[in-house]
Amino acid sequence: MKWHDIEDPDMEKRIQAKLAEIEHRNGVRIVFACESGSRAWGFASRNSDWDVRFIYVHPTEWYLSVDFRNKRDVIELPLEDDLDIVGWELRKALGLFWKSNPPLLEWLDSPMIYLERGEVSDRLRALRKSYYSPQSSWHHYLHMAKGNYREYLRGDVVWLKKYLYVLRPLLAVRWLERELGPVPIRFQVLVETVVEQREIQEAIAALLAAKMAGDELSMGARIPILSNFFETEFARHETTQALLPSGRKPVEPLNVLFLDALQEVCLNGQYPP
Repeated sequence: MKWHDIEDPDMEKRIQAKLAEIEHRNGVRIVFACESGSRAWGFASRNSDWDVRFIYVHPTEWYLSVDFRNKRDVIELPLEDDLDIVGWELRKALGLFWKSNPPLLEWLDSPMIYLERGEVSDRLRALRKSYYSPQSSWHHYLHMAKGNYREYLRGDVVWLKKYLYVLRPLLAVRWLERELGPVPIRFQVLVETVVEQREIQEAIAALLAAKMAGDELSMGARIPILSNFFETEFARHETTQALLPSGRKPVEPLNVLFLDALQEVCLNGQYPP
């Protein structure tokens, strides 16, 4: 387990207790849990939320039912103070992995792993390059950047922290355009790799320092150099051809992984009483 910049020494115990509670309350077994969001990306402030994401497995009989497809495949806890916890059932997660779901690919690369059981996460990491689709990631990150810009950064007074939530997906698009592989989860890796303009680097560094120095950034005057950078990038993408699809990958290896994980958990009696 890897931990970075943890200011609350009790947070690990709190998260582990919540994961155990989820298992007992829902009769499931969590096979992977990690941190997502700003803490995993590397630009959390003092009061940033903890965004816990996990993958879980039901007992076999849950899957062998007539109404299987009508069953809920997400576990989502109400936001409690600063703790945001969401999980995907394994079959759902594998279906999204088959489509090269960018958030799921990021989870596997998280520097903050809370729980790993069995071989699910390691096998997904081994398959990641085979199932990774630059096109899916390109559309995901560009859509995210445009949405955050449109909602939070239009006008003279803006929500300052949202600059980072536009910067990260826009830099991810640059990463993809350069054919560097799956997008890394750490923001600083993106900055160091795809931002060459010194004035942009300095503006990002100042924004990061302000966000990580204390509480979450609130409203403030727009940052012209970054706003201009966004508009230039968006205009460029209007005339840029989207990355070409790489074709649908075979689903059979994921079916095998699913059955192996289900058998492993069931045979080992790993479900809570």
